[in-house]
Amino acid sequence: MSWLKEVIGTEKAIIGMCHFKALPGDPGFDREKGMDYVVSEARRDMTALQDGGVDAVMFSNEFSLPYLTDVPKETVAAMSRIIGQLLPEIKIPFGVNALWDGAASIDIAIATGAKFVREIFTGVYASDFGMWNTNYGAVARHKESVGAGDVKLLFNIVPEAARYLAERDITEIAMTTVFNCKCDALCVSGLTAGAAVDGSVLKKVREAAPDAVLFANTGCRADTIAEILAIADGAVVGTYFKEGGVFENSVDPDRVKRFMERAHSVR
Repeated sequence: MSWLKEVIGTEKAIIGMCHFKALPGDPGFDREKGMDYVVSEARRDMTALQDGGVDAVMFSNEFSLPYLTDVPKETVAAMSRIIGQLLPEIKIPFGVNALWDGAASIDIAIATGAKFVREIFTGVYASDFGMWNTNYGAVARHKESVGAGDVKLLFNIVPEAARYLAERDITEIAMTTVFNCKCDALCVSGLTAGAAVDGSVLKKVREAAPDAVLFANTGCRADTIAEILAIADGAVVGTYFKEGGVFENSVDPDRVKRFMERAHSVR
């Protein structure tokens, strides 16, 4: 039995993504509607996910495109405000992801009571956002310094829209990440949000790190969740839960319920 049972309440966990609209300072922030609109949209999506039966929810500044690897203070403040306002209504475990800044994600987690964080913690990449470097040694020490020792860290080892600068096989990456970083979970992604995970890659990671908690991180659908959960310990689901399965839309509670009915039938 993994930590999933203790922290999220079940093995084969389904984490639903609550994508925040653009925040102050982001290119897409709607100044006329302001933060009250962002909070109300987040509340609607969170409620749809929660009522639809997901096991946990993860809050993310998904519409802060284009992303930064050093998240500014205004983003941390805005995300913390949104989660803080929703806290009285959150009935399930939750996590956070401030794209793409591990330390900022941990700061929000410790401030709001989040149980887990997902981030790109390791590797050096050529990406749409320029040269992308990480320093997990520093992040791990920051985690301890702010008292976030109990916060679980989900390592996305296949970043969207990026490629390792060195030629490294996913098997090697999985093995060394587990050994060097003592990660709480590995996440395998497709090319972008909503893009299906390559099943052969998921299998390679499972075989390379048989004892690690493994999540399919993007592109999970009701018609594929059975085969995904046959390999992985859980799935992170965002785009599929949206109206029409469109990334930019709001969460559709009926899609969430149908997906979770399927997930319950196979686990």
